[in-house]
Amino acid sequence: MPNIYDSAYDLEKAIRESEEFKGLKSAFEAVMNDPSAKQMFENFRDTQMQLQEKQMQGQEITEEEVEKARSVVELVQQHEDISKLMEEEQRLNMMINEISQIITKPLEELYGSQEEAAE
Repeated sequence: MPNIYDSAYDLEKAIRESEEFKGLKSAFEAVMNDPSAKQMFENFRDTQMQLQEKQMQGQEITEEEVEKARSVVELVQQHEDISKLMEEEQRLNMMINEISQIITKPLEELYGSQEEAAE
């Protein structure tokens, strides 16, 4: 019987070798090698993190913060390299979500059959 962790490492290797990951990596490197794009991207990430932290702590997000976040997003979307990076990130995330659905299928089937039996 194959070791489940070996299968996980094989999957990790497959992700690293995938077109999606390679596309993300080259888009990321393009942004990191351009000082102004890098600064803009880091500013965008910081803004995202601050808002997420506030949300997780149940704090109110002000209209001012929403506006600031919106203008930061518009700015990065206008930057060709950053917008490419965001597209590539989305492609990889979609693939990882699909993989996640596949590997959690046994749990869904198990609990799904329990719910059906209870009805």
